Amino acid sequence: MGSGAILGYFDVAQLAIYMFWVFFFGLCYYLIYESKREGFPLDSGLRNGRRDPGLIGMPKPKVYRMQHGGEYHAPHMRDWEQPPLAAEPIAGFAGAPIEPTGNPMLDGIGPGAWTARSNRPDMTYEGQVRIVPLRLAAAEGFSVDHGETDPRGFDVVGDDDVVGGKVTDLWVDRSEHLFRYVEVDAGGHRVLVPMTLCRVERDRVKVRAVLGDQIAAIPRTASSEQVTWLEEEKIFGYLGGGLLYAEPGRAEPLA
Repeated sequence: MGSGAILGYFDVAQLAIYMFWVFFFGLCYYLIYESKREGFPLDSGLRNGRRDPGLIGMPKPKVYRMQHGGEYHAPHMRDWEQPPLAAEPIAGFAGAPIEPTGNPMLDGIGPGAWTARSNRPDMTYEGQVRIVPLRLAAAEGFSVDHGETDPRGFDVVGDDDVVGGKVTDLWVDRSEHLFRYVEVDAGGHRVLVPMTLCRVERDRVKVRAVLGDQIAAIPRTASSEQVTWLEEEKIFGYLGGGLLYAEPGRAEPLA
């Protein structure tokens, strides 16, 4: 019997590799199981089609207690509780492309898709609302940097150069110390346009994602002093959808 042998045909090296195989299988099972807290069950995409949880079953809901109050459950059913998508598959097989049947910029289709995040605002580490209008944050020292263009009062135009509103304020991120949104008066009501989708010019602000008359339809916020995660999702979804659906030509081939 050789060195390290337990039995005549079984030694420590074999035991170690078998233990590793068991450990590795258990690790893979655990990672797949825990990953199903988000994004499952898989949806076939067909009307009344099955929702497949996969070979490994769904985990029991776990409750996460949030830093600033409230609870988050995973897995959850928020996405399945939404109204049916305003689109139809162009063919009868799972995974077929979908064709919008309504307004894709508002219905969450393609680049305009959004997820049902919590309808509460993001918070700073200190417990303050993170993204607020500059008119509220000015007392804390936030302002437009000296020498930079202050767009407040500028016209806001779409990709067709049609005026869709006027800049009334900027919304600042208290944690990152930068401007997140441009607040626009769009004919009697105010909407937010992400700063990353704006181009501040010499005397106007241009939003290439949408046309001028579409700015007024940007989803509004319930409060004039804060924006929730869900509202941010819908705002970005609308403008993201505009990159493809704002006018018919955008959805066509380039050549």
